[in-house]
Amino acid sequence: QIQLVESGGGSVQAGGSLRLSCAASRYAYAYSTYCMGWFRQAPGKDREGVAAIRPDSITYYADSVKGRFTISKDNAKNILYLQANSLKADDTAMYYCAARAGSFCVLSENDYPYWGQGTQVTVSS
Repeated sequence: QIQLVESGGGSVQAGGSLRLSCAASRYAYAYSTYCMGWFRQAPGKDREGVAAIRPDSITYYADSVKGRFTISKDNAKNILYLQANSLKADDTAMYYCAARAGSFCVLSENDYPYWGQGTQVTVSS
C-alpha cells in the first residue's frame, strides 16, 4: 500500500504562490507507474479534482486552475508537486494528493484508492 504525505501548505495573500509537495513512501516505483492527482476540499463543499499527471507525464487540469497551477513529479525522488501561482481566495481549501495504479487519469476522487492526510492552503484577499 502506498503512503502519501503532503507538505507545503500555508497562508498567503491573494496573488501569491505556494508549492505543495507529496512524498510517497515504501514503493520507489510509485510515481513512474501510477496516476497521481491533486484534489482540494473547501469548507462546506465537495472535494474536487485540481490536477492529475499520468506515468508518461501527460497532465490534466480543472478549468478553475488552468494557467495558474502546474502539476509535476520527480520519479527518482518519488515526489509529486503542485505549483500554485496567482492564488485567489477561492483557492482556500485542504489540498490532498492521491494515487491510482495505471495510466488512466481522471479528476474524480472515486477512482483513487490512496490518499494523503492533506495540507491546508489559506489565501487572504
